[in-house]
Amino acid sequence: MTNSAQLASQTDDDLDEEVIEDEAEKDDSPPRAIYEISSFGADYDVEGLVRRLGKGDITIPDWQRNFVWTYANASRFIESLLLGLPVPGIFMGTDPETKQQYVIDGQQRLKTLKGFYEGKFPNSDRDFKLTGINSRFANLTYNGLESMDRRSLDNSIIHATIVRQDFPDDGDTSMYQIFERLNSGGRVVNPQEIRCAVYQGGLIDNIKKLNQNSEWRSIMGKPSPRLKDQEMILRFMAMLQRGDEYSSPMSEFLNMFTQTHRNPDYEWMIEKAELFNKTVKSFSEAKGGKAFRVKDRSAVNAAVFDSMSVGLAVRIQDMGTPDVALISQVHDDLIANNEYFQAIEQGTSSERSVRTRLGMAKAAFANA
Repeated sequence: MTNSAQLASQTDDDLDEEVIEDEAEKDDSPPRAIYEISSFGADYDVEGLVRRLGKGDITIPDWQRNFVWTYANASRFIESLLLGLPVPGIFMGTDPETKQQYVIDGQQRLKTLKGFYEGKFPNSDRDFKLTGINSRFANLTYNGLESMDRRSLDNSIIHATIVRQDFPDDGDTSMYQIFERLNSGGRVVNPQEIRCAVYQGGLIDNIKKLNQNSEWRSIMGKPSPRLKDQEMILRFMAMLQRGDEYSSPMSEFLNMFTQTHRNPDYEWMIEKAELFNKTVKSFSEAKGGKAFRVKDRSAVNAAVFDSMSVGLAVRIQDMGTPDVALISQVHDDLIANNEYFQAIEQGTSSERSVRTRLGMAKAAFANA
């Protein structure tokens, strides 16, 4: 996956480039659930926040690791604390299983503090010296501050709002909605990026590993900087396990699946991983770089992928793997079928479209 240094050097246009077309992303249906959320405030001293970050008691999700503040931004934030001025608070959630707190909003501030205390500007090898500020603090590192000023910074208070879902009693599915809304400015946050933050656990970790599968990469191309390829693996598992129970919108269906299987047992995960690898290997051998693509388009069609991968996976489970020539023929025949084509092109997140394409793909591969 693209690391933070590479990500920082990419333009917004680079980040928006994807090799997957997913019409379901246009579905702006509201979430089905009505939530009851409680929140409480906590005042943290700066030294305590930095210590908790260092111990991993407070975590910053992977997709948030791109640090965008300049030296001037970061220095003025530290200066505000040194001068005793109020600073914006942060939002955090709590993992119900590990009890770790994760940052929903405020990562630039927290990474600035951690970097200043450690002496290095975030995401760089440069010493973190305060610049462009009050001459009393100019060019100083944390260790270079006067003892009085250092204590003042250590004891400065940052207010945190801790949010918790009280209803429905399904874990913390509302955190997805909170992430999406609090991080809606600037670079739009993708659904899978949010899932990797909210639903950290064994399922997400294993999906990251499966995303490195060589046959999968031969089909998908370079790893998606916005984790769309990882979302496709999640979609495969969700449709395979619960496709018959699918209800729109797609994003909420995937959220619920991820929450339910957040930390799956070993046998379940091994079974799904092996089936994914066998399915991808078969399509790679049968279609190569043309797998899951419509006509002459270069991008993978997400609806073609979810239906055909599940169709073949069910066939492999029940009857074994068919000949690669048959897989290729079924692939091409389905795309040429007008009813199937409609289900992969328009309203692809609707219950009708999902049922249609899944049913047709399962039937086609079962008869191959």
